[in-house]
Amino acid sequence: MEEQLTTYLAQLGNRTDEQTGAISAPIHLSTTYSHPKFGQSTGYDYTRTKNPTRTILEQGLARLEEGVQAVVTSSGMSAIQLVFQLFPSGSEFLVSRDLYGGSYRYFKALEAQKIAVFHYFEDIADLKQKISNQIAAVFLETPTNPLMQEVSIEEVAKIAKKHQVLTIVDNTFLTPLRQKPLTLGADIVVHSATKFLAGHNDILAGVVVAKDQQIGEKLAWLANTTGPTLASFDCWLFIRSLKTFPLRFERQEKNAKAIVQALTNHPAIKEIFYAKQGAMISFKVTDHEKIGQFLEKLRIFTYAESLGGVESLITYPTTQTHADIPKAEREAYGLTPDLLRLSIGIESANDLINDLKQALAIFA
Repeated sequence: MEEQLTTYLAQLGNRTDEQTGAISAPIHLSTTYSHPKFGQSTGYDYTRTKNPTRTILEQGLARLEEGVQAVVTSSGMSAIQLVFQLFPSGSEFLVSRDLYGGSYRYFKALEAQKIAVFHYFEDIADLKQKISNQIAAVFLETPTNPLMQEVSIEEVAKIAKKHQVLTIVDNTFLTPLRQKPLTLGADIVVHSATKFLAGHNDILAGVVVAKDQQIGEKLAWLANTTGPTLASFDCWLFIRSLKTFPLRFERQEKNAKAIVQALTNHPAIKEIFYAKQGAMISFKVTDHEKIGQFLEKLRIFTYAESLGGVESLITYPTTQTHADIPKAEREAYGLTPDLLRLSIGIESANDLINDLKQALAIFA
């Protein structure tokens, strides 16, 4: 299956332009399309509704996640917003406690407007206690951002189904190359496609994939109605990026494993968080007061937000990605000021290890 998927992605968009035989699928920039005759359509009328370049991308993403319908959006957060538009006002949700700060901020905004209510769970046992028929859906990250905590999607989905509750999984970190939530029982998958799927820090995009045709059609209707549309040029860049996605991710993961091995038992590091797969690593240092000096010493890792690109990045969640989560709340579940998060790129593993080690020397 892996080899077949690699072949499919490498050729994504090929043979779609029969008139010219273009190997690289054309970028369809037109916002509107003519009707052949009165009452007839080519299948494309207005680009917010449907665009030929976006169609290729969405078909590829649906196959990648083994779903029936994919919808691409203008950002990861617009993808999450699209999903929560499926539910009526006043719905209640269960959400994994360790969570991307942007998702937390959005959920708090929905609560402030009395649009939805969110309850947070720590683990499977906590989920079992808190779930009921009043819950509309369970939303989870696994592994979580940034503590890399994992939960069984299959087990969560089984519990949810007993209560007729949907399961929504943010699959940004492991991607469908390592984890396919829809085959494990989830109903909806979301991605910040800006990250590993696009992978070059040059496209802002989101993805929603549905397992059920009815949910998929509803998502497509909502996307057309509310318009979180990804532009056709960005769709083309995204298609281009997916062609090398398996190669990129394999190298990133290989580098990440080498870095974890090299940093294990390092005297400057108290704890390493890694899910044993993927390219995201977090660790806690012995003295958080020296983090500023450490970041300034790095020469290859770039101190920046985001993740998943070919360039290795380092993030300080306390002041960046998770700053909107109240201090007491985030520290209560382990997101403390001594935590740093790494997104591993495709550079030489030895260069990355040496860069981290020379910067970590300031903790001595």
